[in-house]
Amino acid sequence: MSIYFTKEHEWVKVNGNRGIVGISDHAAHELGDITFVELPQVGKTVKQFGILGAIESVKAASDIFAPVSGNIVKVNDSLDTKPEAVNESAEAEGWMAELEISDAAELSNLMNQDQYNDYLKTL
Repeated sequence: MSIYFTKEHEWVKVNGNRGIVGISDHAAHELGDITFVELPQVGKTVKQFGILGAIESVKAASDIFAPVSGNIVKVNDSLDTKPEAVNESAEAEGWMAELEISDAAELSNLMNQDQYNDYLKTL
């Protein structure tokens, strides 16, 4: 399984033609206490860097962008009742959606873990 990041702090963990999407630990810490996660609809088609959903915290509301294009096949419904899971485990239990990736070549537009760590140092 490979993980890739966007400059807007979303991640996608890729396993074959499926990708699990969420926001990075960095983004979760920046947002503060997360109070609501708006998940996409199963069956929705998203485009790379298009809006996937939204997230609200005590500090701000932010759009969540799709790291890759694809069809939403599953969402993390547990975030409806426990949005704080994103704060507690942004890159594991706090995942938001699973999608079927429509164009694996788009992964070249993203950063790997080392590149993302270097990017965070510039912020």
